[in-house]
Amino acid sequence: MTATNLSRSDIEQLVRKVLSSQLGASSASASATPLADGKPNPLRVNISARHIHLSQEHVEVLFGKGAQLEVHKPLYQDGFFAAKQTVMVVGPRRRMLPEVRVLGPVRPTQVELAFTDAISLGIDAPVRISGDHHDTPGCLLVGPAGSVELKEGVIRAMRHVHMGPADLKHFGVKAGDMMDLRIVSEGCTTTLEDLVVRVTEDTKLEVHIDTDEGNACNLENATHVELLHQKPCACGTKS
Repeated sequence: MTATNLSRSDIEQLVRKVLSSQLGASSASASATPLADGKPNPLRVNISARHIHLSQEHVEVLFGKGAQLEVHKPLYQDGFFAAKQTVMVVGPRRRMLPEVRVLGPVRPTQVELAFTDAISLGIDAPVRISGDHHDTPGCLLVGPAGSVELKEGVIRAMRHVHMGPADLKHFGVKAGDMMDLRIVSEGCTTTLEDLVVRVTEDTKLEVHIDTDEGNACNLENATHVELLHQKPCACGTKS
């Protein structure tokens, strides 16, 4: 295979292999250095790269009857993991993303992309909270044993912060509230607004942003991150 006949898919796979060998980061979550904000749990900000959640039914269609998701790498939240399995995501006009990582455990099928991923696929993916598939586009998933045509479920995940009860009490917020995230990095200091608070009983304090957002603020080299309350203005909306 010469440089003159490399397809887009070939190039993406080559780049992925090089990055994986250099960074050792083949999971769907790349993290900044944990930076403690002090209380009650250290604040961690993770980049959640494009990935897929699959139902058990779709796992078996894509990977064979009786197939189970296999752990490739544990994620920051206990019980969650990047699976060994990957699938190809195909959009309109046969645009595709090969080897998109599946995250476990199984749950209703959903494809989460960054804005640039969606553009590459030719899909107008809306920003949504995970699980909200109303009026979302679909795509074709292709695995080694079969394919699944999704009628809906392709989203750009709304940036969010996972909190447990102690974190809620510390920050004085509740599920569904919005917060801002200030990221200090040389030349790229940024405040990301509208992080929705998501609550689980046994969870670690963690912010998820996508690859576009992480690259824009140079999260990898950030020296400080901080969760902030949104400030209302006189008209009753945030400033």
